[in-house]
Amino acid sequence: MTTERVFNKKLTRLNFKFGNINWEKATIKQYELEKELGVWRIFLNGYAKNGFVVFDEETISREKIMEVLHELEPVIVEEKELTVSELIESSYSWNNIFGKMES
Repeated sequence: MTTERVFNKKLTRLNFKFGNINWEKATIKQYELEKELGVWRIFLNGYAKNGFVVFDEETISREKIMEVLHELEPVIVEEKELTVSELIESSYSWNNIFGKMES
């Protein structure tokens, strides 16, 4: 796969609210999903009762993600499509710094 094809690969980001979560359950489920090949990024917050998963739907299905999270009573509050390039760029630390400076 060429570099350009990788950077333009489409990923899905699901943002969640959870009804039945705590720090321990969040840690366990996050680890479970981190081991999946198609999951690119995940963060589950047991205190704020929210989180997100960025994944490749060609490698892991949305149903599988929801199945793993089922016990946490997930509700999808937002869904976005992004590229690998956008994911990488949003992860740069200077984006966080510049975003705060512009506010």
